[in-house]
Amino acid sequence: MDLVLAVLWMLATLLDVFDCHGVYAPPTVRIVHSGQACNIEEERFTERVYTIREGEILELTCLVTGHPRPQIRWTKTAGSASDRFQDSSVFNETLRITKIQRHQGGRYYCKAENGLGSPAIKSIRVDVYYLDDPIVTVHQSIGEAKEQFYYERTVFLRCVANSNPPVRYSWRRGREILSQGSDKGVEIYEPFFTQGETKILKLKNLRPQDYANYSCIASVRNVCGIPDKMVLFRLTNKTASPLIKLLVEDPIVVNPGETVTLVCITSGGEPPPTLTWVRSTDVLPDKSVLHEGTLTLPAVTSEDAGVYSCVANNNVGNPAKKSTTVIVRALKKGRFWITPDPYHNDDNIQIGREVKISCQVEATPPEELAFSWLKNGRPLRSSERMVITQTDPDVSPGTTNLDIIDLKFTDFGTYTCMASLKGGGIPDISIDVNISSTTVPPNLTIPRGKSPLVTREGDTVELQCLVSGKPKPIILWSRADKEVPMPDGSMQMESYDGILRIVNVSREMTGSYRCQTSQYNGFNVKPREAIVELIVQYPPTVEPVFTEIRQGLGRNIVMNCKVLRAYPSRVLTYEWRLGNKLLDYGQINSQLYTKHVINNLTREGYGVYNCSIMNEAGIGRCSFLVSGKAYAPEFYYDTYNPLWLDRPRYYVYNLQWTQMNPSAVDQIVAYRLGFKQISHQRWWEQEIPVNHVIQKEELLQYNLSELIRPETYEVRLTPITRLGEGDSTIRIIKYSGVRRLPAPINPHLREFICSFEEAPICSFSQDKTDNFDWLKQSAATRDTKYTPNTGPNADRTGSRDGFFMYIEASRPRKPGEKARLVSPIFNVAPKNPYGTSSSTYCFSFYYHMYGKHIGALNVYLKLKGQTTSGNPVWSIRGNQGQHWRQASMNIQPSTSFQVIFEGVRGEGIEGDIAIDDVSIVEGECMKDNPPPKTISFCVHQHTPLIPLPPLHVSLPTSPCFFVCAT
Repeated sequence: MDLVLAVLWMLATLLDVFDCHGVYAPPTVRIVHSGQACNIEEERFTERVYTIREGEILELTCLVTGHPRPQIRWTKTAGSASDRFQDSSVFNETLRITKIQRHQGGRYYCKAENGLGSPAIKSIRVDVYYLDDPIVTVHQSIGEAKEQFYYERTVFLRCVANSNPPVRYSWRRGREILSQGSDKGVEIYEPFFTQGETKILKLKNLRPQDYANYSCIASVRNVCGIPDKMVLFRLTNKTASPLIKLLVEDPIVVNPGETVTLVCITSGGEPPPTLTWVRSTDVLPDKSVLHEGTLTLPAVTSEDAGVYSCVANNNVGNPAKKSTTVIVRALKKGRFWITPDPYHNDDNIQIGREVKISCQVEATPPEELAFSWLKNGRPLRSSERMVITQTDPDVSPGTTNLDIIDLKFTDFGTYTCMASLKGGGIPDISIDVNISSTTVPPNLTIPRGKSPLVTREGDTVELQCLVSGKPKPIILWSRADKEVPMPDGSMQMESYDGILRIVNVSREMTGSYRCQTSQYNGFNVKPREAIVELIVQYPPTVEPVFTEIRQGLGRNIVMNCKVLRAYPSRVLTYEWRLGNKLLDYGQINSQLYTKHVINNLTREGYGVYNCSIMNEAGIGRCSFLVSGKAYAPEFYYDTYNPLWLDRPRYYVYNLQWTQMNPSAVDQIVAYRLGFKQISHQRWWEQEIPVNHVIQKEELLQYNLSELIRPETYEVRLTPITRLGEGDSTIRIIKYSGVRRLPAPINPHLREFICSFEEAPICSFSQDKTDNFDWLKQSAATRDTKYTPNTGPNADRTGSRDGFFMYIEASRPRKPGEKARLVSPIFNVAPKNPYGTSSSTYCFSFYYHMYGKHIGALNVYLKLKGQTTSGNPVWSIRGNQGQHWRQASMNIQPSTSFQVIFEGVRGEGIEGDIAIDDVSIVEGECMKDNPPPKTISFCVHQHTPLIPLPPLHVSLPTSPCFFVCAT
């Protein structure tokens, strides 16, 4: 029997398996902060406000529970329109913004979802505090009092500073603090329309003593440590608003490539004004050079033209502004058109009738545009039969017309329209127009075989219109069947040879295209047009493109490949292949899908199945990867306090997981566990056997021991079936003794276990209204020199290095004094959407009460909203012997609650009381009440459990913990 126990003990240290179900749970979420916040406030409906100073570090962490591990996403709303945080959401637990700016304030949302129930969402409003330097502006009013012969001169000093929270202002004259009513000549007020955003100091009927130094102090009352800011303004009898002069002409007309220098000087103003240059429509050109009041524009182009303004400001009165216009000479877009006799309904030029030639050019400035005409290279002047006219010079674009009255044979020839600028420096534009017996209006035709035009997706295609006539006009291409842009994004495309070339044609470009004559560079007659039909063929689009199917041996599989769209779709054929082996082929049915069935899957049936569906344009392919690989394990992250100390230099980590879709493939026979220190390259591996059929939602666990404090480890877990290894899962485990964030409290209590091994003592806290505190101690460090006959000599597991909580009864403690230890707040678990959830919990702990002066140990249950603890739910008094005892009870809290341990000092110094291993687990306590750290074993999966005596070892706790060994 001893040998059997020894073997079972060895197996227990290798593999620990929870036979618990229902660990799959929808997500819950909680937001904690670890940045440089200066205040955290609770709003209504548990909304939180995070206040931070501009330029500091914002760090928010989203703590989640739920299994499988929820995916986390941070988003933001209620920010400025320019903030693009929403477009680049953060997909990890911690949101960190260094040097936060004011526009980054707003409401931040943490969303967690794992496919179970509804996503969990929590938000926190970030309020960014700042204070800009204040600015003082001065305004003056002079009004004549009725029926009196004097003038009242009033000066207003206005102070403005951008801030959050709202700023408070104060005024000083020299060292004198000014307040409302302190001086009859001074009035301080806030204009109604500014809503407190400014403070105005009004100096009524200006007096000699009012000429002084005035200070405006802006303050946000030192919130977030933001200091006050001050601005000084000196008011004298010379204080005046700015005056400026422009030492340039208006407008300034220059040729491209020249340098423009704009000079602005101040002619008045006290204090001396500052000068800046601005451009009316845009920012200043990048190449511009600004020196004091002089703006230089080197090598100007047409893009540099515009209105430039010089602005002078000294915060007295209104800023002074003067402007000038820079005009850059240019000639562009020369065009012509021929108009036959407008008095006859004829599109042709005929002898004896009128014909008009029009020439159009865009000119800058338009008033400098000048036209001249040549015939066969010789100057042509206006006459009775050759009438030359021009539009208003101020109208752009400028147009000139040559009317030929009573056309004769001698009028045939080449007419040239010459456009120039009077100032010179710009090349002239010349346009030649030939008038002859061959000058005929245009005609459009589509070449034979060019419509409909059939092409394949991705090819380059040319749509063609043949243009006849002389002169040949510009051809305009557009879509004829719908109002959509052309391939280049415009609604019309120009062509000089009648060809529209489309590169990388797509299926969306199928349709009708219109080619049409333009009135420019041709006849001003009714446009000619023609239609070209374009048909784009494309290979079948199918679904699914790729699917992975995992199945165990001997099972059946059905694979479907469906056609979504194809052109042409009349004749579609298919082929099913496994690798290069042809399995099936044929023609697609009218329902546009094909299927392949595998009966009794064998090892040879694993592989990649390809279904190819074909038409004239190409192939669409569905791929199915059929394998027997096991799915990846899903690590369980909600184990409360999974870490405990083994020896002073080592710690043990309770690793828990569930198996994704365990019944989809063959039985998992083992797991390969690999782990390494995060800073090392070498992996340590071992195999964990599994001797039973893993069920869905079954929680498995393994104790990783001999981990060096305080190292962080990377853990890899891989399931193994008889077909080989499955998918691996990796996670990081950290020694929590150096945890940066506070230990998370389960938002909805499922399991709470505390052995007081960690520094934060599981978020327990000392009651501030009691007489003295509970102490964290171990037997190895506890001093028993003066009180050897009281208190424990080991923790509950029997380890002298293990920690527990106790009250010290030595002096200066007095009889009846109390110490209270308060648990964190636990939220009652919500009803599970996939089953029922009881509101009953098993509350258990160990206590040690040894000594002749032992007082009492009371336990209270405090519900949310209660101001007092009420009566104890458990109590015991007096000496209980030199050993640990367990207490357990069912509790049924109706709302959030806390547990309070109260130790009462007895009549003397030999009255130390200790507690250890506190647990609160959802569900009722077991009837036989086995200790949480007692191990039971089973010989076979279907064999009843064999109870064994309690073994006091450092193993993880659970009310449903056992190990199976064959």
